[in-house]
Amino acid sequence: MRLVIARCRVDYIGRLTAHLPTARRLLLVKADGSVSVHADDRAYKPLNWMSPPCWLDVEDTDDAEALWVVTNKAGEQLRITLEEIEHDSSHELGVDPGLIKDGVEAHLQELLAEHVETLGSGYTLIRREFPTAIGPVDLLCRDSDGATVAVEIKRRGEIDGVEQLTRYLELLNRDPLLAPVSGVFAAQQIKPQAKTLATDRGIRCLVLDYEALRGTESTEFRLF
Repeated sequence: MRLVIARCRVDYIGRLTAHLPTARRLLLVKADGSVSVHADDRAYKPLNWMSPPCWLDVEDTDDAEALWVVTNKAGEQLRITLEEIEHDSSHELGVDPGLIKDGVEAHLQELLAEHVETLGSGYTLIRREFPTAIGPVDLLCRDSDGATVAVEIKRRGEIDGVEQLTRYLELLNRDPLLAPVSGVFAAQQIKPQAKTLATDRGIRCLVLDYEALRGTESTEFRLF
């Protein structure tokens, strides 16, 4: 991860345009290629960002400023003009073990794996905790047509969960043995903003009834 603290101004050019005037900000460049711009508030949420896959190029300017141009596959750009750099460092964080799910979330995954038909008629389970280079996918399934489906399960469905599933889908779709891979975002509650983002990215949302799943008779083989 690269951390840069700088006086900068930021312009986003794409389906929407946005401008941030000059101020001191934190810039994060992560190993997955994402670039985000942060102020000293708003908790974890950046002021602006570009999700992977995207590419960072440094362009020359006529003055002492540096220009970062971050471009995604749709041609949208995050243009960051650095007027003065106060700090610039890089750190190797290594592979993250991932979020340890709470009891309810872990149980939701277990129940949905047992009753995968909840996702739709004809669905079958390939594997729970399907491993990828950026963490395990909760459930990897096949739909009734035999197409691969990645399922991310949360107790509360928020934007960061949609972003997480998006990263998994981008990675899985590079594998010709799995592609094309679609996504299902499943949670007990899904916030409207998360549903809007998921729909925009072609991800299906599914609201789970925990009590109903618990009351469903398991389809696993049992001795008695």
